[in-house]
Amino acid sequence: QVQLVESGGGLVQAGGSLRLSCTASGRSFSNYVMGWFHQAPGKERDFVAAIRDGSNTYYAGSVKGRFTISRDNAKNTVYLQMNSLKPEDTAVYYCAALRGGGFYFRSDAYDYWGQGTQVTVSS
Repeated sequence: QVQLVESGGGLVQAGGSLRLSCTASGRSFSNYVMGWFHQAPGKERDFVAAIRDGSNTYYAGSVKGRFTISRDNAKNTVYLQMNSLKPEDTAVYYCAALRGGGFYFRSDAYDYWGQGTQVTVSS
């Protein structure tokens, strides 16, 4: 069993930056693909970014070049650095862990989820 706890959300003006963190309990953190998803009110939960290890990262087209995902396996933590934020980035951001294989961009592939952290970008 893995428990995920996100932090770092908040209110920021357009063009600003935030860094989200997600810390996992349990063992074998390095064996998991870690992903970030976001969900705006009335919309589906959408893929943002995922990381297998330090060199294999994946991004949604809408955030590529603005967001960076990274992980520190010694701290059981995954990060999402968000720069040049836009009002349309406003959503609840969720951290998720994928054990084994699967499509990293699909929310139904993930085994464990955090409770989410709110990100609000004002114009």
